Amino acid sequence: MRRVVVTGLGLVTPLGGSVETSWSNILASKSGADTIARFDASDQKCTIACEVKPADHEYGFDPNKRVDHKVQRQVDPFIIYGIDAAGQAFEDAGLIDMSEEDKIRTGCSIGSGIGGLPGIERESLVLANRGPGRVSPHFVHGRLINLISGQVSIKYGLMGPNHAVVTACSTGAHSIGDAARMIALDDADVMLAGGAEATICPIGIAGFAQAKALSTRNDDPQAASRPYDKNRDGFVMGEGAGVVVLEEYERAKARGAKIYAEVAGYGMS
Repeated sequence: MRRVVVTGLGLVTPLGGSVETSWSNILASKSGADTIARFDASDQKCTIACEVKPADHEYGFDPNKRVDHKVQRQVDPFIIYGIDAAGQAFEDAGLIDMSEEDKIRTGCSIGSGIGGLPGIERESLVLANRGPGRVSPHFVHGRLINLISGQVSIKYGLMGPNHAVVTACSTGAHSIGDAARMIALDDADVMLAGGAEATICPIGIAGFAQAKALSTRNDDPQAASRPYDKNRDGFVMGEGAGVVVLEEYERAKARGAKIYAEVAGYGMS
């Protein structure tokens, strides 16, 4: 079995549009939780969430850095977050200028637990109120979970394994584990792997709240997420993306890559 190492990182989070910004805000004990700003949630049981902030925020996310405007108009936010995080990771690994030969052995395994729920919600209302002829022609390919990996592979010309995992909250971990196995078994030399999610929308919040999964500590959003507290009452929904570059060890060493860690093993049950 071949050894697998991590050589690149990318993040889009409620605390920043990059690894550096997100990490510095975590170290500064900042919280991404607040009252929902994206839509009027005043009639919801839960009115708080950890939203990715707009570009003009102190630690906001600017999609224009790495995602084409045409793509932004066609796809749901989870795909935009995934494309950007993948681009960050690729840049961090120093692999943007790959040869065509290397691209044949480079793939993508980025999944999502739910996928394009905001777009499904929006287009369902269009269908109900304006009829089938007004549903967007981009509805299907802008919501499908496999289109994170698809869009990333198109953007960077990757021709290796193209894979999408959907296993709820374990999606990112399974995506990384599956990608590591692909490299270990010699199906690829490099893999972009991780997860993305963006389901902070009226139906998403209502659905989880009706299942009694969300905290209703609406008057104190930054203290609402307390999983080990005896007074816990649910989680606070978040969104964003996290992607790593996985690479075969000898290849990474030969090119002098920065190695963050080694994936020593992977299991699931």
